[in-house]
Amino acid sequence: MQNDLVWLLEGDPWVEYNTRINLLCQPETDAEVKAARQAMINAPQIKQFVEDLQGWPWKVLNNHKNAGHPIHLLTFLADIGLLHSDPNVENIITPILTHQSDEGPFQILENIPTVFGGSGKDELAWMLCDAPLLCYALAKFGLSHESRVLAAVKYLANLVRENGWPCAASKNLRKFHGPGKKEDPCPFATLIMLKTLAVFPEQHSSSACFTGVECLLDLWQHSHQEHPYLFRMGTDFRKLKAPLVWFDIIHVLDVLSQFDFAHQDARFQEMLAIVKSKADDQGRYTPESIWTVWKGWDFGQKREPSRWLTYLILRIIRRVDHHN
Repeated sequence: MQNDLVWLLEGDPWVEYNTRINLLCQPETDAEVKAARQAMINAPQIKQFVEDLQGWPWKVLNNHKNAGHPIHLLTFLADIGLLHSDPNVENIITPILTHQSDEGPFQILENIPTVFGGSGKDELAWMLCDAPLLCYALAKFGLSHESRVLAAVKYLANLVRENGWPCAASKNLRKFHGPGKKEDPCPFATLIMLKTLAVFPEQHSSSACFTGVECLLDLWQHSHQEHPYLFRMGTDFRKLKAPLVWFDIIHVLDVLSQFDFAHQDARFQEMLAIVKSKADDQGRYTPESIWTVWKGWDFGQKREPSRWLTYLILRIIRRVDHHN
């Protein structure tokens, strides 16, 4: 892995910074880490994202798979390690915290067509396929002990059922329901709930996390038969893709790898083996599928290895190797 790390350190500042803290395990106080972090904050792409997220409310969310929607830009900033104390991040956080539903989850501007039980109008609301991402970002930004964040996470965590998290939404969305059976778990909601709970170490051994992990592993085991809410673990799911936006093998492995008890499960190992087999002779990984709105990034092309994608995979591998 050492040669790979040298290559990663030569990449974009967010790749270098995360490589240093998560693969080389250098402390935040290290001069090289500080320099990489400052370069990341000052990078034009990151500054643009921070600027794009200043306007509130964000543009209406009517397609959760829209990789360019502000909620996914927010999640990426949280993924790379920005904090609430970084320039202008507090201006992003404050409106989110002040738009909290009576139930607990934070709201964003949604528009649910009447055919799916919504009003067909723009309205502040939450759904289980977006609300966890707001909690995740706030917690990663350094607000994991903030009372409003904890209240939102508690409410969402308690929605878990015996087979995972369902399709659920705020009461003002009336009769909304996604394209699936009510008794089925929603794979994406389950994934991002686990992603959120993973930020809280005390939650790792909770029954909700065990249920969520088993849900995703069971979906993999029965991927040829089970496709709840039209989520499939077929050919497209298995393509290497970044950033962590939707329901794909890297996102699922990244989340599952944060739960030690999942590492030795044969189903997890099978998924990981598929990903490992796609490394080139230098141990690097090339995107097999892309989000076109991210075409200016190193993972937004399919011609050559991506440092960020390679970092994500090496982080998964390190988590497993370190635990074992």
